Amino acid sequence: MLRPAISYIRVSTGKQGRSGLGLDAQRAAITQFAAAEGLDVLSEFVEVESGKGNDALNRRPKLAEALSKARKAKAPVVVAKLCRLSRDVAFISRLMAEKVPFVVAELGADTDPFVLHLFAALAEKERAMIAERTRAALAQKKAQGAKLGNRTNLLEAQAKGSATNRAAADAFAANVMPIVRQIQATGVTTYRAIAQALNDRGVRTARGGLWHDSTVRNLLARI
Repeated sequence: MLRPAISYIRVSTGKQGRSGLGLDAQRAAITQFAAAEGLDVLSEFVEVESGKGNDALNRRPKLAEALSKARKAKAPVVVAKLCRLSRDVAFISRLMAEKVPFVVAELGADTDPFVLHLFAALAEKERAMIAERTRAALAQKKAQGAKLGNRTNLLEAQAKGSATNRAAADAFAANVMPIVRQIQATGVTTYRAIAQALNDRGVRTARGGLWHDSTVRNLLARI
């Protein structure tokens, strides 16, 4: 007999596909894991939101919905990788306090909460060490008299910045489009109605704001 489960998928703005964390990759990993473990995924919740900060749960309405659904169904929430929840130990601890079990497909079905805390602590420490090494290296170069940044070719730097922004916008559009397609499949087709549906789902724009006719039109034009 299959056991119930709730699927939660999250992508950060502009980071789809990096390290195999895109929507499709996560969905495939969870589907494969559920089949192997005898789980019946009752609902899937998709979120496009950053995982940074201890207050991340307040900025993730779809995760809140997933927790509520799992609690009522007495089912675990399944994620593809631990970082799709967070790399922040305090945030992981807060989730554990919700009394809803989490299963990380990458780590296996038998990983207990203590081990999840350890993995989160390691990820948080690694992130802090990388940031500190970067700051130390920049400080050393500056102390040696090096001028940081590219001051000799402003036009080239601006062009690279524009290309980076376009790439980030394209990645964000690719993240959101599967959700838009789901909305359109229900018969919602106008820009205003799609914008309202995205806002109702808690999906934010690339700049963290609400959707409007114009932002939906620009998104569809980009695709």
